[in-house]
Amino acid sequence: MAGILNIQLNPVLGDKEKNLEKVNNYIERYCENDLDLVVLPEFFSTGVHHESFINAPEDTNGGVVVARLSETAKKFNTNIVCGSVIERDGDKLYNTSFVVDREGKIVGKYRKIHLFRFFGGNEDSYITAGNLPPLVVELDFARVGVSVCFDIKYPLLYKNLIKMGAEIIVSPSAWIKLTSLSAKQKEDNLICWKSLNITRAAENLVYFVTSNLTGSPSKALYSIGNSMIVNPMGVVESVQGEDEGAAFTNIDLKLVRELKAAVPVAFID
Repeated sequence: MAGILNIQLNPVLGDKEKNLEKVNNYIERYCENDLDLVVLPEFFSTGVHHESFINAPEDTNGGVVVARLSETAKKFNTNIVCGSVIERDGDKLYNTSFVVDREGKIVGKYRKIHLFRFFGGNEDSYITAGNLPPLVVELDFARVGVSVCFDIKYPLLYKNLIKMGAEIIVSPSAWIKLTSLSAKQKEDNLICWKSLNITRAAENLVYFVTSNLTGSPSKALYSIGNSMIVNPMGVVESVQGEDEGAAFTNIDLKLVRELKAAVPVAFID
């Protein structure tokens, strides 16, 4: 068994210090469990706050945010998927997810490939699409593949991750919708969100872990929350509602390994 702590955050816009403190407090609250992996949302340290993205990006090592999470990983003896930060490399900005191990060492980073530029989204107007290969990190308990938010719409990325041996796939997310949607449209969007998570787990025979933002970054937008852990049979083992919080779940990696041996989906086109 392996213990995963999935943190769903309603970040204070632009306040990295406050949001890092929130993360530390949630991990401390659950640290008596055997924490093998902590997963944080996309943009968790700033929220969807364009001024921070453009004016206060991190460096190519993740800057102050990843440095602080490296210390947290060592303190609580856990691996952390550090949500995502805006990373500056030369004159370009990337939406980047870093992974640190129990010793606080950066063991991989993934720059989001599929930017949200539809239905009014403009992520590509200031962020450059990822130029790194897909990422699977060999942690001390499992092989973990990394995706970010809108990547979930692109199944071929996940095919590549399972070909690389992923047993768990994480998806730090900031799944944002318009507050002007009707109640029926909001309900339909939530069904779509949950269905995507279930599908990515079941079709790839992995544990799929999505850590999502919650709350409203503006009057026009809201984050849907509903962070999830879905097992390789497509069974939802954990789903959070719309409130900020954290959920600890023990997962059975033996199930993944037995299923992958019986059904070699990584090698079936």
